[in-house]
Amino acid sequence: MKILVTGGKGVVGTHLVDKLKRMGHEVWVCDLKHSHENNYYRCDVSKIRQLQTIFQHHTFDYVYHLAAEFGRWNGEDYYEDLWLTNAVGTKNLLRLQTEYGYKMVFTSSSEVYGDYDGVMVEDIMDLLEIKQMNDYAITKWVNEMQILNEAAMHGNQVVRIRIFNTYGPGEHFTPFRSAICTFSYKALHDLPYTVYLGHQRNALYIEDCAIALANITLNFKAGEVYNIAGIEMHDMKSVSDQILNYLGKDDSKVTYKKEELFTTKIKQPDISKAQRDLFYEPQFFLEVGIPRTLEWMRSVYGLK
Repeated sequence: MKILVTGGKGVVGTHLVDKLKRMGHEVWVCDLKHSHENNYYRCDVSKIRQLQTIFQHHTFDYVYHLAAEFGRWNGEDYYEDLWLTNAVGTKNLLRLQTEYGYKMVFTSSSEVYGDYDGVMVEDIMDLLEIKQMNDYAITKWVNEMQILNEAAMHGNQVVRIRIFNTYGPGEHFTPFRSAICTFSYKALHDLPYTVYLGHQRNALYIEDCAIALANITLNFKAGEVYNIAGIEMHDMKSVSDQILNYLGKDDSKVTYKKEELFTTKIKQPDISKAQRDLFYEPQFFLEVGIPRTLEWMRSVYGLK
């Protein structure tokens, strides 16, 4: 099939594009960066004219919509970009979908579960009034609402995916990246960092994430929503300890605090729907994923 991946130069997008190509699909990418590559468009999804240029020249079976401003603190510091890219960009692709008829896969976030403190089953969002705890989470939930409205009004065929805490090779450090990326980068560089003790997460290794997303082409069910998560739950100190132990370092540069505000305390996902419909079985435990991540970082940043 012919597939467009928005945000295809990002952490998840890069791995997804590789996986889709290995499955034999013709894959095109759009992203904000300039690139020399074939099958590539520079495009800001919040600018509908730039998107229209792509669809005027190509007919796609699927659009994977990954392009987004990522992270709750990034969403505070760059809120204009957050709302334009996440909310307006998604609306643009939904409007174009009604015109061109492609199937769409939208990547939402575990952050939409907000202040819910139980096992995160997909339909809990339909049963309870849940408070999202930061603008990033709100934009993702707004997008899910836009998708449901367009499906009701125009019959748009979309699958929503709620991704849990992805990490792994390909994630370059910035102040807004994942906890595992941050801990790894700072431990490697002997820099101080903070660990919040009151939070538990489920870590999703990047290769598992890409496989789950790519498998949607094998069994696309319009209107469905799936949690995509890893194998094991962890607290933040245990992850930091695994990183430090692998590197042979102590925690003298680590500050421990009770909790981080404006984010979910515990994210415990149910992935049974993805296992059933997407043939998804996560493979990578932290004991494998963390060393792979650290060795990739060592190579990228020229460290011994």
